[in-house]
Amino acid sequence: MAFFKYKATDITGTVIEGVMEAKEERSVITILQNRGYIPISVASPTVEKMSRENPLLFLFQRVPQQQVINFTRELSGLLKAGIPIDRSLKTLISIEGKKRFKKMLENILGSIEKGSSVSNALEVFPIVFPPFYINLIRAGEASATLDATLRRLSDFLSRSRELRNYIISAMIYPAILTIFSGFSIIILLTFVIPKFAATFSEMGQAIPLSTMVLMRISETVRNYWWVFILFLLVPYLLFYTYKRTSAGRLSWDQLKLKMPVIGTIIRNTEIVRFARSMGTLLKGGVPVLKSIDIVSNTITNRFISKAVIRLYESVRHGEGLGLPLKKEGIFPPMAVEMIIVGEETGRLEEMLLEVADTFETHLKENAKRFLSIMEPLLIIFMGMVVGFIVVSMLLAIFSVNEIPF
Repeated sequence: MAFFKYKATDITGTVIEGVMEAKEERSVITILQNRGYIPISVASPTVEKMSRENPLLFLFQRVPQQQVINFTRELSGLLKAGIPIDRSLKTLISIEGKKRFKKMLENILGSIEKGSSVSNALEVFPIVFPPFYINLIRAGEASATLDATLRRLSDFLSRSRELRNYIISAMIYPAILTIFSGFSIIILLTFVIPKFAATFSEMGQAIPLSTMVLMRISETVRNYWWVFILFLLVPYLLFYTYKRTSAGRLSWDQLKLKMPVIGTIIRNTEIVRFARSMGTLLKGGVPVLKSIDIVSNTITNRFISKAVIRLYESVRHGEGLGLPLKKEGIFPPMAVEMIIVGEETGRLEEMLLEVADTFETHLKENAKRFLSIMEPLLIIFMGMVVGFIVVSMLLAIFSVNEIPF
């Protein structure tokens, strides 16, 4: 992905300028045309030139999502109270404690005061405000419901963040347990056992088989540690290189979906992301085809993302949303049937949000079940390894105590 500076005009002759992140110039032109603009120029300037023309562009590449959520929610509240957008932004600027974010808001306010729309002013910062965010804002502006749109956006971002944090926090304990146990085993093999081995060899006493095996393992690890590193590193580098290719990424993402338990968790995560994103966009007034185009870029699993892209063509030919999803077979029958019912009753956006809520519950249950299996397995495995080491050393110590003096 790279940044491209563009200039375009709409049917009224209004010229807009901005910066967009895309894979290539052709992608920028396509995106602009899909938005109803006529591209005038698209260029990929150097970092130095972009920094000189817009010094804030590279300053705000990463902003904590919670800060964006707070900004969205607070701006929604101010607009709902009837305060104009420029005054609302001035209020937020006056209370903003983070200097970098404050400067970004000042830049946005300056663009709006010069006649730019809110969506175009935000679009200058594509990492902070992705296409999903921008298109919802644009739809809110067109329907004069910007305050309600911002509220939906803040709710969407909050739910997405809560779900991600839930999964991350659920994985912290197994990760810490694995790292700590692995570190303990390495310490025992490389520092503790060699000291015992030296003592036993000085005594010349026969030692139990398990202790001898343990000492050989310790000696191998200490003398040939680099072989173990290469043994792990080379396959990883080969896998990483293959995964960076389009075919490799697609194959790996497809394989992940077939894994027991983990595949279900990944699939449910993508279902929640797809359904909540689509439901939020449709409820915000974004057309179906445009919503599918945006959502396809939010799906992280390449195999599912390609299916959503194919879905775009099916919907464009008038097949609806539910039946093409059923043909693709990427989502469970329950989710597909709920979407079909939503289309039949004219409540598609509401049903999509219901699908997201339902499968978010399933996702949390799956994650909890996965952890309930993994935690005892990790404890048992680590306990067996450490137990083998301790028992082997104790047997050797007991055999030494039996030496007649």
